[in-house]
Amino acid sequence: MWAPCPFHQEKTASFHVDDRKGYYYCFGCHAKGDALGFIKETENVSFMEAVEILATEAGMQMPARDPKAREKADRRSQLVDVMEQAVNFFKMQLQTNSGADARSYLAGRGLDEAKCNLFEIGFAPDAWQGLWDYLTGKGVSEDLILAAGLAKPSNKGNKPYDTFRNRIMFPIRDGRGRAIAFGGRAMDPNDNAKYLNSPETELFDKGRSLYNFAPAREAVGKGHSLIVAEGYMDVIALSLAGFGAAVAPLGTAITENQLQLMWRIADEPIIALDGDTAGLRAANRLIDLALPMLEAGKSLRFAIMPDGQDPDDVIRANGKSGMRDTLSEAIPMVQLLWRRETDGKNFDSPERKAALDKSLRERLKTIKDASIRRHYGDEIKSLRWNLFRPKRTSNWNAGGNRNSAPTTGTKSSPIARADVAKEDIREAVILATVLTNPWVLEEFLPELEGLECHTPDHSRLQGFFMSYIGEPSDLREATEAGFGSEFVTALLNRHVVKVAPSVRQAGHKELVRECLQHDLNQHKVQQAGLHGLQDALDDFDDTADEGLTWRLEQLAKSREDAERGGEEDKTEFATAKNGVKINVDERQALENLLGQIDFSKTKR
Repeated sequence: MWAPCPFHQEKTASFHVDDRKGYYYCFGCHAKGDALGFIKETENVSFMEAVEILATEAGMQMPARDPKAREKADRRSQLVDVMEQAVNFFKMQLQTNSGADARSYLAGRGLDEAKCNLFEIGFAPDAWQGLWDYLTGKGVSEDLILAAGLAKPSNKGNKPYDTFRNRIMFPIRDGRGRAIAFGGRAMDPNDNAKYLNSPETELFDKGRSLYNFAPAREAVGKGHSLIVAEGYMDVIALSLAGFGAAVAPLGTAITENQLQLMWRIADEPIIALDGDTAGLRAANRLIDLALPMLEAGKSLRFAIMPDGQDPDDVIRANGKSGMRDTLSEAIPMVQLLWRRETDGKNFDSPERKAALDKSLRERLKTIKDASIRRHYGDEIKSLRWNLFRPKRTSNWNAGGNRNSAPTTGTKSSPIARADVAKEDIREAVILATVLTNPWVLEEFLPELEGLECHTPDHSRLQGFFMSYIGEPSDLREATEAGFGSEFVTALLNRHVVKVAPSVRQAGHKELVRECLQHDLNQHKVQQAGLHGLQDALDDFDDTADEGLTWRLEQLAKSREDAERGGEEDKTEFATAKNGVKINVDERQALENLLGQIDFSKTKR
């Protein structure tokens, strides 16, 4: 048998059940298991509960169990029955005179009687023992009422009092549709707690439950995207607008168990948070929670509502289409992480840039999956490059200044071609030095990041180095995995690389440090010369004067300095009798050598 997979969103049926062999398998998400595993996953129940469900459906007698286990199961069933009676009580109270204000409030939020019945919304009257008296009158034991979290014992020796009073009530159901808790919204604006949830009980674990989970799971199976909103009214508004796969955490930040519950039914839930400071804080907390838990195909997207609005506000203001547009603009988690680290901050100094790098590296290191960590690093590297290194063009920029990237015409000139060839050699040596001495990444990060690579392969390798966040000792293995061992071997076997001291004597840190710094300086000076040459050649079209001639002379001098390492030539010369210029130091060395020779012992 074939069907759309209940474990991930799809439009075609890739979920296969073989009833003869007794297993299921999805060719899309690769979920697999037997009948018990299917019940456990889809109903979010324990093994024994899954056995009980299947036995009941098959009309079979459950095997004899431990008396304590049977007693516990019986007690849970009794608590569920008490909770269902409470649901009915609250629904009835909403229709009484005491629920008039609550009905008026709900009508103002667009919820008429039919919609309230659809979501089983009720009302807890403003009475100390309203629900208590109702349940005890039905013969429910006091112990069960207290155990269900519907009442609290009095500290003054009086009767227990209702947990919820003067509140609009929202039933919270588990994956099997059983009422396990309530959420109550205060009608009194001066109440200290606007929303109040049931205390944790034998039925209810707040960190492992989601409001509207069962209907959302069914909607996801029909192709809807899972939307995670902040509150009950947001979920109801989304559902009524056609976004049936909506859930909400229960008044607290999303927990690890809730996130796993979401990923169980959808690979990429959309987090639809309020567009205020609290909403953004919640999003940032969720990022830190989710990063270590990321797996291939499991992530989050974030749809930030307009400032000061929640999903309910967006739907009432702009309708279903407005909400759809907002959801379509949901951004990947990596982009929200980048915004969090950069928005409103100034990176006008090396120290501030270094602080950003440190913060981002610390976040990325929490990602346990190596492949996802590498892809996050690549994306962060791209975003950082765009922030700090805008691409140059050969045109005038908006500020009225000429950008100075070498154009195709410049690179075709004999001078430029020679410079580019030298740059290719230096780039190869620099990158090979990093590959054979990965410890330099941390020490030379700013200089390596500022390296302008003109060979595409070199540019890609530089980007990989800048985004690498693994152990230095694993750099070569990671590079071979990303680029292929043939690429790495070809780079290291280039003649100019094999004879480079920084590569040939890897491990001699001081030598490597000096050689790498020298190569980076040479490359920087040479690159500055290319940019200057472009400016000068561009100006030939405008005017050729003495100033231009002087600039070309300075470029030539800079090139000579670069070839000599930038040192000033302080050589002194003397004029011989025949007019030839003689190096003073060389002549003195020759005279010293001649003075050491005893010509009397020399054979003629």
